[in-house]
Amino acid sequence: MKGALLVAGTNSDAGKSVITAGLCRWLARQGLKVAPFKAQNMSLNSFVTPGGAEIGRAQVMQAAAAGVEPTADMNPVLLKPGSDRRSQVVVLGHPRTETDAVSYRSMAKDLRQVALASLARLRAEFDVVICEGAGSPAEINLRDTDVANMGLARAAGLPVIVVGDIDRGGVFAALYGTLALMPPADQELVSGFVINKFRGAPELLDSGITMLGRLTGRPLLGVLPWAENLWLDAEDSLALSRPAGSGGPVGSDGTAGPALRPFGNDVLRISVVRLPRISNFTDIDALAAEPGVLIRLVREPAELADADLVVLPGSRATVADLAWLRERGLAAVIAERARAARPVLGICGGYQMLAEQIEDRVESGAGEVAGLGLLPARVEFGAGKRLGRPVGQALGATVAGYEIHHGVVRVTGAGSEPFLDGCRGGPGGAVWGTSWHGTMENDQFRRAFLAEVARLAGRDFTPAPDTDFAGLREARLDALGDLVADHLDTAALERLISDGAPPGLPVLPPAGP
Repeated sequence: MKGALLVAGTNSDAGKSVITAGLCRWLARQGLKVAPFKAQNMSLNSFVTPGGAEIGRAQVMQAAAAGVEPTADMNPVLLKPGSDRRSQVVVLGHPRTETDAVSYRSMAKDLRQVALASLARLRAEFDVVICEGAGSPAEINLRDTDVANMGLARAAGLPVIVVGDIDRGGVFAALYGTLALMPPADQELVSGFVINKFRGAPELLDSGITMLGRLTGRPLLGVLPWAENLWLDAEDSLALSRPAGSGGPVGSDGTAGPALRPFGNDVLRISVVRLPRISNFTDIDALAAEPGVLIRLVREPAELADADLVVLPGSRATVADLAWLRERGLAAVIAERARAARPVLGICGGYQMLAEQIEDRVESGAGEVAGLGLLPARVEFGAGKRLGRPVGQALGATVAGYEIHHGVVRVTGAGSEPFLDGCRGGPGGAVWGTSWHGTMENDQFRRAFLAEVARLAGRDFTPAPDTDFAGLREARLDALGDLVADHLDTAALERLISDGAPPGLPVLPPAGP
């Protein structure tokens, strides 16, 4: 089999990323050489490839599903919002410029060519390329500058399937309306639909499926059931409403309760501050996978009261998010915790916030800004972005991670000890800071770190001796492959990949008759 397919969705978080990963795993099981591709991705959740390029974490997860190493061509354009109006544009793994939405429109034609060149290289190297769209293909106000959806499909002649999230409600209207808003040449590439996240008896959908087929002339290629615990390197902050671990999705109160009993008598409570520009929030995934660990995403000072560990995660806007911390009263509570020797961990932007002073004339242009002063360090932002895949030692374990940052932290004084690339300090050594992401995915290190947190917090908590995060990720990728094999019309998908969109598909009004 040779060919390609574009997975589009009626909206963000419809399930495009996980279905793309499932298709990659299903095809790889057949002995095919498969690559994922997303022409343009807007995400603050990124990763550094072995080649030193920054791409979206979702494409890294999809590459793992395909059993291949991620490359810059798999996500040639990455947009990293720094505010509501401006984003950093990362092209082929390296930052090119900062732009707003209006200026970006002038770049779209060039970026589409970059994306098409990347797709052509992947198609030459791999048997199958499974492409993921971005947002919705029916965003008619953006169609002229579209890089990732029907603009890509038209330019590359890709057959398209559209995924709808039935859990949100209105899925039949969303699928029909998505198709109907497209111009005729776009509609002619849309070859079928998939309903995602269904709970209940499938026969309840029969009449709707029949009507959808009659109205659109396109088949429903399958109904994927609701499946718990399929969080995988999410790219969209919408996924933060339900990060999952051994305890399943986060509930309406922002907590995820451990379903597996802790090895000691206590659970360990970890509060992760949900910063406005939080980045690389997958750093908490491995913590959430531990039996007996309770993860809570917080925005209010009171939510830190019973936490055994507070995590300040990465941020795309360190100075702005630090100001937000102060405005919300969170900064004062975190400082009080540190003075009382109650554990605090800062990662990347969060580590920068823990420093005494921040000099930022690059990201925010704010100049000298006082940090929280919880670690003896200074931060200076540079124009160049540091990308790397470092390896080090901490707490008796080898630790591999990755780094993506403009701010460089320099430890300035006594009263601290080395911790990975950063330091550990404060009363009782209860404050840690590192620029490295992904460190908690190292099983031995994660266990040692959690044991140290439990000791400082006075909790009778013992990390599970056998949690294998890489194995857990593989099992969940296998589960995605099983969903595709068991619930989608794989024969029809194979025909689309090999032969493209079938000719003569009807065009719906208002574009058609």
